[in-house]
Amino acid sequence: MDTQQRHDHWQTVFRTKGERDVSWFQERADVSLDMIAAAGVGYEAAIVDIGGGASRLVDALVAHGFADVTVLDISDAALAAARARLGAQAANAKWIVADITQWQPARTYDLWHDRAAFHFLIAAEDRAAYAERVRQAVRPGGHVIIATFALDGPERCSGLPVMRHDAASIGAVLGSIFTLVENRRHEHRTPGGVVQRFQFSRFQRADG
Repeated sequence: MDTQQRHDHWQTVFRTKGERDVSWFQERADVSLDMIAAAGVGYEAAIVDIGGGASRLVDALVAHGFADVTVLDISDAALAAARARLGAQAANAKWIVADITQWQPARTYDLWHDRAAFHFLIAAEDRAAYAERVRQAVRPGGHVIIATFALDGPERCSGLPVMRHDAASIGAVLGSIFTLVENRRHEHRTPGGVVQRFQFSRFQRADG
């Protein structure tokens, strides 16, 4: 699937489905928030949420007082939904429309967060492009949190095939400059009541 196909797919999803009509919806991003807290970054830390779409993580980060939050998604419809929900608070975050495999980061970040974008990259070249963006965007000593369907999780999502992962397979893509710090399993219950098994992995980039 190329960039235009990915864009068109996700535009259609976010234009035609309500917030609670998608399987990944969660009222609170508790595991993500716990792992961000465990990373120990301060409120001034630069955080980028990859594939953040209409996720409510940005709401929680802004409400907690994080002052440098960026949300990136391929779908401007998804980001528009998040901005509309936040209202005036949307001005406290930055919004980027981009395909993560094509994005050219203009700065570095202290923490990279991705819940359920990476597992849609089933082509090796797309995963390699993703890893290159991580290396460009995450400063030395910075943190990377990536959540995907676990090895015993779903094989498809939103009509698309996914690549299931564990911490080892993600680490192999990121490369040796990233060290695994923490890994958690999580059972996400969809709005329809289906349980989806996720894994969350937190890595730290080597200093220097």
